[in-house]
Amino acid sequence: MEFFLDTADVDEIREIASWGILDGVTTNPSLIKKSGRDFKTVVAEIASICDGPISAEVTAMDTAGMIEQGLALKEALPPNVIIKIPCTPEGLAATKVLTAANIDTNVTLVFSASQALMAAKAGATYVSPFIGRIDDTGSDGLTLISEIMTAWEHYGITTKVLAASIRHPTHVLACMQMGAHTVTMPAKIFHQLMSHPLTDKGLDGFMKDWAEVEAAGKA
Repeated sequence: MEFFLDTADVDEIREIASWGILDGVTTNPSLIKKSGRDFKTVVAEIASICDGPISAEVTAMDTAGMIEQGLALKEALPPNVIIKIPCTPEGLAATKVLTAANIDTNVTLVFSASQALMAAKAGATYVSPFIGRIDDTGSDGLTLISEIMTAWEHYGITTKVLAASIRHPTHVLACMQMGAHTVTMPAKIFHQLMSHPLTDKGLDGFMKDWAEVEAAGKA
């Protein structure tokens, strides 16, 4: 499974990248706004920290505008930047054109298996189902991941399923068990996935024992 970080905070990206496990980064207009920085500047810096796919989202709502922005972003930004496109009819058309131009895409705001399948047929490199936002409505977002992975198995689809809107470590574990290719999550979830009280307890015991060994050696 690929682990992506969902942020535009370069300090968070540097920290998680230093662990040696970061496969990519997703951004969106809201995260860019939160960073308080220029869009292209921050995406270029992110791409210099992580050499995996870095999603940069278009803001146009029409097909021609999405294509124009996607081509411009690919020209202006590092080669590992991929173009993030909303899951709309206009977005599917733009995805088809950009894919034909050998530009990788991430189709975002997917909330149904049918949307995911149509995005895959348009040539998307990634599709991003938002499971946390589905949970917010009282439904089960993980059911969507299950439906998509079942469809993928039936048809041998190569588009990667990028589970987004991750709210807690259980989301990540369930996506792993279902075979999702990628998860994108905040830095907080990375830390939660690595934290376990028994690890802390074990290390504390080892360090205390080692301190006694060193003390005995100096006696």
